Amino acid sequence: MSESGLQVIGHVYSDFETKFGIPRQSSIVGEALSRVVMEPEFRREEFFRGLEEFSHIWLIWQFSENLQSGWSPTVRPPRLGGNTRVGVFATRSPFRPNPVGLSCVRLERIEQDAELGTVLWVAGADLMNGTPVFDIKPYVPYCDAWPEARGGFAVPPQGHLLRVEAADAVLAPLAAEKRAALLAALAQDPRPAYQDDPERVYGMRFAGLDVRFVVDGGVLRVLELTPAAAGNR
Repeated sequence: MSESGLQVIGHVYSDFETKFGIPRQSSIVGEALSRVVMEPEFRREEFFRGLEEFSHIWLIWQFSENLQSGWSPTVRPPRLGGNTRVGVFATRSPFRPNPVGLSCVRLERIEQDAELGTVLWVAGADLMNGTPVFDIKPYVPYCDAWPEARGGFAVPPQGHLLRVEAADAVLAPLAAEKRAALLAALAQDPRPAYQDDPERVYGMRFAGLDVRFVVDGGVLRVLELTPAAAGNR
């Protein structure tokens, strides 16, 4: 059982190893693949019978990195420049009375692993490597989708895309099949909205690598990818 009183049934394993750089919402970086590995008592194939008929699923999970940080009744969303306070229940801030998150992801496939049992491969997860999962539910289009819904201050990410420049030689340390996910995540602009210093070198961790980059105007330039120190993984 977790500190919240809910039972952890599995964990997400992704290439996003720190909070900085994780997509701000699920599905906006559909190139990013993750695995959901179940705890031993939930690995039996029968628990997932019929799930393959659904294209998308909901993951209910824990903001495990924020358990000791407390919460505030108001927060400053990055999309509002970090200067305007709104109520915590009007945001998806990780600092909440109960540290629970909800993400809709695409179910790519269900595998039966000889050691791990049932493993779910999903695309578009906005979750850090090792995130605990409390529950899995199928996404049901007729009642879960509302095209006419208003999004408030959460503007579509397409309005914030950066042009990413990364030379092939710079990307060489990263496996070819993971490059599209990294470039898509960088295009979303991982920086806080209130930071705009073209001289500042930013860093994020992805797939065991330290990624360094700068942003000038609408262009993000990747400087280098180097293996992350073992002690920092």
